[in-house]
Amino acid sequence: MAEASGAGIGVAVVGVAGRMGRMLARAVLEAPGVRLSGATVRPGHPWAGRDLGEAMGGAPIGVVVADDPLEVFARSQAVLDFTTPALTVEHSVLAAQARLVHVIGTTGLERDDLEKLAAAARHAVIVRSGNMSVGVNLLTTMTRRVAAVLGPEYDIEIVEMHHRMKVDAPSGTALMLGEAAAAGRRVNLADVTEAGRDGVTGHVATDRMLFARGALRAALWGQGRPPGQYTMIDVLGLRDADAEVPER
Repeated sequence: MAEASGAGIGVAVVGVAGRMGRMLARAVLEAPGVRLSGATVRPGHPWAGRDLGEAMGGAPIGVVVADDPLEVFARSQAVLDFTTPALTVEHSVLAAQARLVHVIGTTGLERDDLEKLAAAARHAVIVRSGNMSVGVNLLTTMTRRVAAVLGPEYDIEIVEMHHRMKVDAPSGTALMLGEAAAAGRRVNLADVTEAGRDGVTGHVATDRMLFARGALRAALWGQGRPPGQYTMIDVLGLRDADAEVPER
């Protein structure tokens, strides 16, 4: 594993002990032009106070895992956050105060959580997406355009399959595609959804590095942008194409 020294944009990873957190850290360490400025775990976690490289089973990399995000954010320009709704909201306040680019891949956010993120986005850049992979976001744009063209005689069904330990259903990706299809039809997703399975049940995607690299791309894209809420559609430059969906 590479060391976290050198110049470049400082990117922090919160919740680094989780499987996605570890993948995010690896993505930062492997990318040129960036440095891993810090990593956090919850208070009391056994990784707190340890070198991250050693905690992950490798050689030291010079990053000591912290249990206080405030000190980590103070030396960073961006933060990658795939934690929990409650923690993400807490992080959004600190990121806004530090004017960091806050990249959020957390799912399961409720209306109240989203309102708090909107408040934080008045002061800092927030990039939030249910799926950070480039391919899925291209598919989302295509879904919206196709849904706009298909008439009401067509039903749109999203079928997803996961292992039985899946955390949430529907997944963030399924919701993205559903919202894209609903937008193409000019309807509200909640008004037309007939879900076969909802709730919290288990899941982490198989190839997390796709998400990790997309999240890092979003962190770099957000540098110097005006405060506000963005998505991977913005990061990938697909917003104009998405807006070209014809009226039926």
